[in-house]
Amino acid sequence: MRYGRHDATGGEVDSAVADEAAGYLLVHDHHVQACREAAELCERLPWLTTAQAEDVSRQYVQQRVGLTRRMLRATVERAEQLRGEYEARYAELRRELLRRHALAACALVACAGGASGLVCLLAR
Repeated sequence: MRYGRHDATGGEVDSAVADEAAGYLLVHDHHVQACREAAELCERLPWLTTAQAEDVSRQYVQQRVGLTRRMLRATVERAEQLRGEYEARYAELRRELLRRHALAACALVACAGGASGLVCLLAR
């Protein structure tokens, strides 16, 4: 997600706002899911008092949200790493393709020059 880009153009600002909204909705969804799981866990432990059930629920939600946060950060870091690797590989392949095209163009010009010279020699 991108935050607080003041020098961004209109489209980038819209994209940043959309990214932030999507991130908020994702976090909210994970929190709601964690609360639901905590409630299900407490239902399976009928001997807990109300205060104990609330404490277990709170602890579970904190742990679950923390785990989700760590997993998402690891995913983002890996995605950034892969993006860097793919961009480097793309640049390398692009340079190699440009080099090959330049060599092919040089060979074509050399062949055309040689053929032209040969035609001039034969025309004499």
